Amino acid sequence: MIPFSVLDLSPITQGSDAATAFRNTLELARLAERLGYRRYWLAEHHNMPGIASAATAVVIGHVAGGTRTIRVGAGGIMLPNHSPLVIAEQFGTLASLYPGRIDLGLGRAPGTDQTTARALRRDILHASDRFPEDVAELQQYFRPSRPGQAIRAIPGDGLEVPLWLLGSSLFGAQLAAMMGLPFAFASHFAPDQLMTAISLYRANFRPSETLDKPHVMVAASVFAADTDEEGRRLATSLQQQFLNLRRGAPGQLPPPVDDMDAIWSPAERLNVERALACSVAGAPQTVRQGLAAFIAQTQADELMLTAQIYDHAARMRSFEIVADACADLMVRQETV
Repeated sequence: MIPFSVLDLSPITQGSDAATAFRNTLELARLAERLGYRRYWLAEHHNMPGIASAATAVVIGHVAGGTRTIRVGAGGIMLPNHSPLVIAEQFGTLASLYPGRIDLGLGRAPGTDQTTARALRRDILHASDRFPEDVAELQQYFRPSRPGQAIRAIPGDGLEVPLWLLGSSLFGAQLAAMMGLPFAFASHFAPDQLMTAISLYRANFRPSETLDKPHVMVAASVFAADTDEEGRRLATSLQQQFLNLRRGAPGQLPPPVDDMDAIWSPAERLNVERALACSVAGAPQTVRQGLAAFIAQTQADELMLTAQIYDHAARMRSFEIVADACADLMVRQETV
């Protein structure tokens, strides 16, 4: 049994808006808290018409303020887009407002296209190269300041906000192992190097002040419904969204369709299905079997679930089904 958590992209569905997405996000977070999910993470993306969580720290504050016990955090903050000091101040503020409940996952990718990355970073050529140094600098801001330290994160100083490293390749696994940090792999959209990254991380892990042994979180998309057919139909919204992104035309999350073969070519189908291989769709028993197999394959310490489902009620119901169907797999967080 391991903890289950939720990764929310605050989807903006076709014909809707960001305000609705944020209301839905809070409602889902409250449900996840009642069901015993451990964490509720939000991700930084930019210039994406279907994702509302660009100002990630602000949305984390919205969710933490509307819940009581569930851990809330970033999965993740794309650190090269920001000054480490600014992130330390933002998450120091969150940790001061909601003590013991804030996580900070860090990624190296821009979370957007290259044109938008230039607008965000200005120094795009060197920003990602400094990622290890920026992580170390950010880590230092959360430790107690030293006498004579010229720059401090206030708030942030001494708060020891938990850091995670995120990755979809081997780089993040190597850095997390070297720094002795927990590691989360983005297998929900980039599964190709999942097992290699986990093995590399575990084999090379160096204990640190914050973590004495490797700790791996893996991610999967889940579409749970009353029947296998309906679960597979719910999954077509994400398939369409991913296909549009690959075609260079990102958009709002579309409604599900009955026949994806009328939309994609055989080559596109192969590409999308490969990227979304860590997905489970179907009835309760199908979902339980799929997630149990995924946990057994990876020997993960935690499982992060995401669900790009068009209908909000169906999305809520999907996480309820998972919690019920996987009761024998899921360590539940205590609620108050």
